[in-house]
Amino acid sequence: MTMALVLHRADGAPVSTAFRRAAFGKDDPFARHREIAWEGPGSMSAGRTSFIGELEVASYPHIETIVVVEGELTLTAAGAAPLVVGPQAGAVIGCGTSLRVEARSRVRFVFCAAACERPTRRGLFPLRADANFKPTGTLPAEVLLSPAPTCRSDNVFIDDGAQYSAGTWDSTPYHRVVRPHRVNEFMHLVAGSVGFAAPDGSVLSVGTGDSLFVPQGAPIGWESNDRVAKFYVVQSVPA
Repeated sequence: MTMALVLHRADGAPVSTAFRRAAFGKDDPFARHREIAWEGPGSMSAGRTSFIGELEVASYPHIETIVVVEGELTLTAAGAAPLVVGPQAGAVIGCGTSLRVEARSRVRFVFCAAACERPTRRGLFPLRADANFKPTGTLPAEVLLSPAPTCRSDNVFIDDGAQYSAGTWDSTPYHRVVRPHRVNEFMHLVAGSVGFAAPDGSVLSVGTGDSLFVPQGAPIGWESNDRVAKFYVVQSVPA
């Protein structure tokens, strides 16, 4: 099974992940620009997009989290002020949102999208590194190879129908055993670095500004030696 798919490297280095040009659903506003790295159970997709121009979307057809890695993207929901998203920032677009998208010059972003049966939370929900963090539970002792970390999160978006949650999370350093990942998870690191261990002993190293996707069930460990903060999307699907 795939351990993790690197979607972007902050230093511009090429990634080994295979991408395919495809739309996410028949009404995808980024259909001509989207590159998909993973699509699986739960109607979720992750990948990258390069875009320049303007789009008017009467009703956004799915839920989508975007994180800009180069350039600037302006998102304007009906009746709201424009949200300008630059590098190391992102936003969640709620299904059903009436939206204007503008990029005056080339912008590149990574994404994690999921289908929705009906809109439940319309609007734009910003993701920022200086999040409104709140304490959350730590990891169970049986999976830790280090003292328990202190974890915090700022969950800005939840759609129960799609089992889709997004926000910002951080933790103190810790080391965790290799185990099947419990959720589909998109991550974009905004601080720190992590080594993701595989069952064969190899380690995938990612740092600030890197993006990746880990499918549910993928065997993976975690080792960090400094504070790590990340934008995340998680989705739990039936086994």
